[in-house]
Amino acid sequence: MAKINEYYRKRNLLDQLSEELKQLENDQALQSDLEFEKKVKELMDEYGKSAVDVHQILVAIDPSISVANTQTSKTRKPKAAVTYTNPHTGESVTAKGANHKILKEWRKEYGHETVKSWAS
Repeated sequence: MAKINEYYRKRNLLDQLSEELKQLENDQALQSDLEFEKKVKELMDEYGKSAVDVHQILVAIDPSISVANTQTSKTRKPKAAVTYTNPHTGESVTAKGANHKILKEWRKEYGHETVKSWAS
């Protein structure tokens, strides 16, 4: 019985998607966008250009395109190294993050805020 239920569920979903597709096909804005896409692809073929080439041309025309593209990048800038100097022992440690063995030991002994104040 589970197979027949799955069949009818998917059949209903297919009917629903078909109706939505018909509505989209009748949308003038979509038709205009599809026509534009077709003409752009024809121009790219005519001139032997790739999408990357077109993007570079558009960035040359409007540099803000490049800025918008880099703002969505998921890369982080590297952390700056911080030097901590223990005033009790004179020992210095340089670390980019908080996960440093000696810093952990100092935090256990002197407390987080105290060790944080040793940063220079």
